[in-house]
Amino acid sequence: MNTLKNLLSLNDDERLLAEVRTYQEKLISNAEEPIWERKWLTIEEAAAYSGIGRTKLRELSNQAGCPFAIWIGNKIHIVRERLDKYIDKQFRI
Repeated sequence: MNTLKNLLSLNDDERLLAEVRTYQEKLISNAEEPIWERKWLTIEEAAAYSGIGRTKLRELSNQAGCPFAIWIGNKIHIVRERLDKYIDKQFRI
C-alpha cells in the first residue's frame, strides 16, 4: 500500500515539476523580449513603459471605445503600438 502511495505521489511530484518548468520557460522567454518590442503588455508593464500610473491606465481602459485596451475575460491586455498612438494624439492624460 505504501508503494502505491509513493508511486502516486511521485507522479504528482513529476507533474508539478513539469508545470514549474513550463512556467519557468514562459518567464524566461518573456524576460528575453524587451518591453518596447512586445505586442501585448500587462497594466503593470504598460505603466512602466509609458509613465502613466496603473490606476489611470485602468480608468482609461474601462472607458467605452478605448483604442489600446483589449479585454480577455476579466483581464486587460494593452496593445503597445495602439498605446503609443493614443499617447501621441493626447494633449493631456
